[in-house]
Amino acid sequence: MLRGFATVSYFAADLEAARKWYSELLGIDAYFQMPGYVEFRVGDYQNELGIIDASYAPPVPDGPAGEVIQWHVDDLPGSFAKLLSMGATEYQPPTDRSEGFVTASVVDPFGNILGIMHNPHYLEVLKKVSGK
Repeated sequence: MLRGFATVSYFAADLEAARKWYSELLGIDAYFQMPGYVEFRVGDYQNELGIIDASYAPPVPDGPAGEVIQWHVDDLPGSFAKLLSMGATEYQPPTDRSEGFVTASVVDPFGNILGIMHNPHYLEVLKKVSGK
């Protein structure tokens, strides 16, 4: 039934600032833009990361909330440090989950939870699918 996520959506009150921040983080600019929305293609499978004007956000409790999408990174400590240096705040410190799985998460400057993970299974699937 679930074949992979199509789009991860984050919200930002200052959409232009969020576009610039994520462009710097990802090293690319948004590939699609329209009033109230920008979208990036990210990673090995070109997953979509959408940022939506916060005026369209559903009501949520105070503070960060919702699902945490874990993005695979090859260098978790370096990625975590980069996110913090760019103004994100620690939500969950790097945590060893055993057998090579390490997770961490931050809250971006716009209030969204951004999870990162070193995931050996991701690398196995990537190798099978792409031969890399």
